[in-house]
Amino acid sequence: MATPDSSLPLSTKKENITPISSKIAELNESRSELLGRVQSLKQDLQSWRSKLDTQVKVYRDELSELKKTLNVEVDQLRAEFQDLRTTLQQQQEDVTASLRNLGLQDVSDVKHAPSQEKKIEEIDKEKQQVVPEEDNNSKVAEN
Repeated sequence: MATPDSSLPLSTKKENITPISSKIAELNESRSELLGRVQSLKQDLQSWRSKLDTQVKVYRDELSELKKTLNVEVDQLRAEFQDLRTTLQQQQEDVTASLRNLGLQDVSDVKHAPSQEKKIEEIDKEKQQVVPEEDNNSKVAEN
């Protein structure tokens, strides 16, 4: 049995070869074009990555700077609050001392120290005892 290719005349073989070689040429050309497009896309991607990396670095630097600034401001606020706390405590101590000097007691101190109530009562009693003596002395001085 003869193969189908060997039974065809020689001119038919050449006609079949010509379209195949033109198809191969077209495919090679298409392949080259596709490779060029792929290469171009790779370059675009690399360029995009580079730009993205640059932008990310810029944003990180900005965030780092903002974080430093924020930390400085937070530290300043903490210091200011500590100063305020200290000032308020000092003022409270001054008011408490003034009240003690006047024989009175700060309400918050009374809550924290019940024995202070007894001291206030004793001071009140002493004042009451002193007042009648002064009245007696004034009557004696009048006589």
